[in-house]
Amino acid sequence: MTEIINDKKTRIAVVLVDRANYGRMKPVMQAIKDHPDLELQVVCSGTMVLDRFDMPVNNVENDGFIVDSKIYMELEGSNPTTMAKSLGFGIIEFSGEFSRLNPDFILMVGDRYEGLAAALATSYMNICLAHIQGGEVSGSIDESARHCISKLAHYHFPSTERSAEFLVRMGELEETVFNVGCPSSDIAASLDFQLPSNIFSSGVGCEINLNEPYVLVVFHPVTTSYGDEVVEVQNLLNACKKTGLQVVWLWPNIDAGSDMVSGVIRRFRESERPDWLRLVKNFTPEDYLRVLGNAVCAAGNSSSFVRDSSFLGTPVVLIGDRQNGREYAGNVKPVGYKEDEILSAIQSQISHGRYQASTLYGDGQVSQRIANCLAKVPSFIQKRLGYVS
Repeated sequence: MTEIINDKKTRIAVVLVDRANYGRMKPVMQAIKDHPDLELQVVCSGTMVLDRFDMPVNNVENDGFIVDSKIYMELEGSNPTTMAKSLGFGIIEFSGEFSRLNPDFILMVGDRYEGLAAALATSYMNICLAHIQGGEVSGSIDESARHCISKLAHYHFPSTERSAEFLVRMGELEETVFNVGCPSSDIAASLDFQLPSNIFSSGVGCEINLNEPYVLVVFHPVTTSYGDEVVEVQNLLNACKKTGLQVVWLWPNIDAGSDMVSGVIRRFRESERPDWLRLVKNFTPEDYLRVLGNAVCAAGNSSSFVRDSSFLGTPVVLIGDRQNGREYAGNVKPVGYKEDEILSAIQSQISHGRYQASTLYGDGQVSQRIANCLAKVPSFIQKRLGYVS
C-alpha cells in the first residue's frame, strides 16, 4: 500500500444514489459527522434528486446534513439502453464533482449502477474507495455491479460473516475487510415503532386504517429478465386483492422495466378502483422501518425484505429470483411468481405471525465501527490481489 499522509481531518464523501441508500447510510453519516477526526461530505445523485421519487434528497437536508453536490444522471426510458447510458453519464458527472470536493475517501453502499459509475470515477481519479455491503449474493445485474464495486474498492465493510469470507475468496486482502454488519440495524435498534397518524399522507389511493392490518409491498423490475414484469406484477396485484387486506405499495426503483411495473399498477387502479390499495413514493428511513415493522406481512423482491425485516421479525414473502442466493433469517419465505403460490404464502405468513428478531445483518452498533475504522486506516491507491489458498 502506498500511503498518503494527511495531517488534517479526513474528508469522507458519502455517495447516495437512491432512497434505500440513505436508509442504510444515515447513521453512518451521523457517526462521521460527529467524529472529531472526520469531515463529512454528501453527494446525492440517481433517484435521490428526482421528483418522481419525492425528492429523497430533501430528507437528507431535513435531517440536518449539508448536501455538497447534487448530480443529475438518469436518462428517461426505463430500459437497458438508458441504464447503460445513465451509467456513462454518471461517470462524467461524478468525476467533475469529486475533483471539486477533493475527498480523502469515497464511501458508498450496495449494488446500484449509479454507485458503479461513482466507483469507476473514484478509482481512475486515485481516490481511496470504501464499500459497504460487498460480498453478498443476489440475482439480477445487481450482483455483477456489487462485485465490480468490490473489486474497485480499497476497504470493505460487509454485513455478514459469509460476505466477508466471500470478499477474501474473491482476492481482497483480509486486512482491508471489516465484518461490521449492516448500519440500518442501528436505526432499528433505537426506533420508536409507533405509526404517526399522517404516515401515509403523501401517497395516493385508499386511506389506510392504522387500527387494521396491512400488507407492505415493494416490487422492483429484474433487469436480467426485462419484459417479464407485466405478468409478474399482475399476479402479485391479484394475490393482494384476494387477501382482503389493506395494502401499502411502495413505487418501484428506476431500473429497466420500472415503467412497465408502474404501468400495470396504474391500469389496475383505473380498471379495478381498489378500495384497499395505497401507493407511496418514499418514506424517511425511520418511517420506512416503522411501516415494515408494523406490517402483518411484507411481499415483494426488495433486499430490505431480507435485510431490514430480519431486525424486526416481520413475516416476509420473497417473490421471484431478484434476491437469489441472499442470506435470510427464518422470517422469510421464498416463492415464485404464480398468483396462487404468492397468495398461499402471504396467508401462511400472516397465520404464523411475527418472528423472533435476528442479528444476522447487524447488532445495532455498526455505524460507529465504520467511522472509527475510517479515522484510523491509511488512504492508499494501488490495490493488490490477495492470495487464495
